[in-house]
Amino acid sequence: MPVNYSTPAPEALFPVAGVRLGTAEAGIRKKDRRDLTLIEFAPGSHAAGVFTQNRFCAAPVTLCREYLATGGSIRALVINTGIANAATGEQGLRAARDTCAAVARRLGCESREVLPFSTGVILEHLPTERLIAGLPAAQADLAADHWHAAAHAIMTTDTVAKAASRRLQLDGRAVFVTGISKGAGMIRPNMATMLGFVATDAGLSPALLQQLAKDAADVSFNCITVDGDTSTNDSFVVIATGASGWSIESVSSPHWPALREAVIGVAQELAQAIVRDGEGATKFITVKVGAGATAAECRQVAYAIGHSPLVKTAFFASDPNLGRILAAIGYAGIDDLDAAGVRGWLGSVKEEVLVSENGGRAGSYREEDGARIMQDAEITVRVDLGRAIDGKGAEATVWTCDFSYDYVKINADYRS
Repeated sequence: MPVNYSTPAPEALFPVAGVRLGTAEAGIRKKDRRDLTLIEFAPGSHAAGVFTQNRFCAAPVTLCREYLATGGSIRALVINTGIANAATGEQGLRAARDTCAAVARRLGCESREVLPFSTGVILEHLPTERLIAGLPAAQADLAADHWHAAAHAIMTTDTVAKAASRRLQLDGRAVFVTGISKGAGMIRPNMATMLGFVATDAGLSPALLQQLAKDAADVSFNCITVDGDTSTNDSFVVIATGASGWSIESVSSPHWPALREAVIGVAQELAQAIVRDGEGATKFITVKVGAGATAAECRQVAYAIGHSPLVKTAFFASDPNLGRILAAIGYAGIDDLDAAGVRGWLGSVKEEVLVSENGGRAGSYREEDGARIMQDAEITVRVDLGRAIDGKGAEATVWTCDFSYDYVKINADYRS
């Protein structure tokens, strides 16, 4: 079960003008499950995205990059689960192109206006004929209020669907932002088997939309880790339909901060939901690193803590074996780090205790304090690197989860 997270009710997910969603059972890998999602956008919509840095990136990722580079409009997304269409060579690229062409024929648009996405087992070929055969049912199911259904249809090892929504009032006009994501394992921030899609009915230029997608990813999907593995298929895409009749021309617009905050808020909610639903997770852990010389080194330390199997298993056991956190800080790669200047705290929603200072255990720290906090389902690790320059220190936050027995079971049986 996810840590303190449940899927929003269908009525809590606002329709976005210019967006319709439909799902279908295509039998991509398993029968009797909705595994195909079609999302249609109004003419004139634009999209921007950030994608995995894995060199074995999936065929759909290659095609998305190619199509988005043209700067043209986007009319649809087509998403399948079950098969990742990764490490499939030319046959995989052909399957992705054929999928886009089939959608384009049904919607009366060009193939480059359709972006494909796949998630599931790597090194297996996509059964394109099944996917294409499922498109009529997905198209017939298109509706503006099907965000909830689409969130369920893109799941793989997720135990819950992930969705979020915001409503803004700008110059007396309602503007909406709604998104869905999937992911539970093979999660590491290295983007520019998580997928994230956020749409708004505001109008944005392709350049401004790309900046928004990158800004949102940097403080959301690029700040989570479940197991330290970067997927071949990671994709985060933001779509602006402009169907509300309201648009932003530049970052100097007085309404840009509000829209940016709404998109980032949705992205962070979706990203944190992935960690809360991490495969076998029982605890949600926030790692805050501050007083660094740069934000990059703060992230470096936060990732080292968040990726450490020893740290994560200690949290699962509620064992305050906190020397493991110090060890992770030490090997994070900051060559001139002064261990004596580092301080660390462990906290819950109710309290925070100083664990380490001056290169070792804090004099005030008691083992029973750490044990009590580690019983909590939500825990914060806070680190002060003592490297602030002129009193101005950089900071970074990463969200992660623990490792339980179920993580091994889920991944050992993944293809069964």
